[in-house]
Amino acid sequence: MKRFLKPEDIGNLHKALEDARTVKDNPFADQTLGKDKTLLLIFFNSSLRTRLSSQKAAMNLGMNVIVLDVNKDGWKLETEFGVVMDGDKAEHLREAIPVMGQYCDIIGVRSFAKFENKNDDYSEKILTQFIEYSGRPVISLESSTRHPLQAFADLITIEEYKTVERPKVVLTWAPHPRALPQAVPNSFVEWMKVADVDFVVTHPKGYDLAPEFMEGVAYEPDQNKAFQGADFIYAKNWASYTQYGEVLSQDRSWTVDEKKMSLTNQAKFMHCLPVRRNMIVTDAVIDSPDSIVIQEAGNRVVSAQTVLKRMLQTIAEEKE
Repeated sequence: MKRFLKPEDIGNLHKALEDARTVKDNPFADQTLGKDKTLLLIFFNSSLRTRLSSQKAAMNLGMNVIVLDVNKDGWKLETEFGVVMDGDKAEHLREAIPVMGQYCDIIGVRSFAKFENKNDDYSEKILTQFIEYSGRPVISLESSTRHPLQAFADLITIEEYKTVERPKVVLTWAPHPRALPQAVPNSFVEWMKVADVDFVVTHPKGYDLAPEFMEGVAYEPDQNKAFQGADFIYAKNWASYTQYGEVLSQDRSWTVDEKKMSLTNQAKFMHCLPVRRNMIVTDAVIDSPDSIVIQEAGNRVVSAQTVLKRMLQTIAEEKE
């Protein structure tokens, strides 16, 4: 495996979930695989779970880890081509990326949407340059449009906690004071589409996700109807895609509360974290026994380690 951006990059999903279970049951079984190998984690944006879980996953595999916070630890980087670099940016990604590739075996990149230009964000300018110029396998640690390590961990969690063969999974929009990227919901939709689940998305008017993600997905505009009989509720805010980056609503009636959860089949509550309490979800719901947000976050190590293990196996095979 040379890159990890979307479900098809991981191949057979059933096999990937089996591998994830093996990793979770015995996280230190493959330490020789990562011996003398280095993972470089590059952050253009802040992180807690992604940074810690990726580092822990790499350490479980015996890897060395280098972390670079671009905003604190290096030169300001120019990302556009054709510009005259007479401002405050001292280095271009075109040189910086292949240099980074000299110092590692695998690169993880985190770069959020800027909400300045939809085409720029959805073309994934930064992530694409790392894939093209680094000469190394690349993992998306969250980009403008996707967060695959989170979505893979979400699926691992659903597989662990499901009580029926084909559970009903609902992705619900919830209010938030700021404009948030579509990366998490995009990836969640993308992974649920290929998983063995009954999947429904619910959100207010104006919050449709990009058509390439929503094609073939059931949409229910009535949140209460969507919740009926659900086995898993995944709450997440995102800004408008059609009126790109705008906050069209902060309607608190979309907050996930006990009354809404009572419509479900005693559903498990999920969220990628960090979460705005009593906006996204009430204290009573997120603190209830049916909340699995902490276990979900724990599985971020499992998803990252499964991906890293496969990349290391590819590197080893190429050397034979």
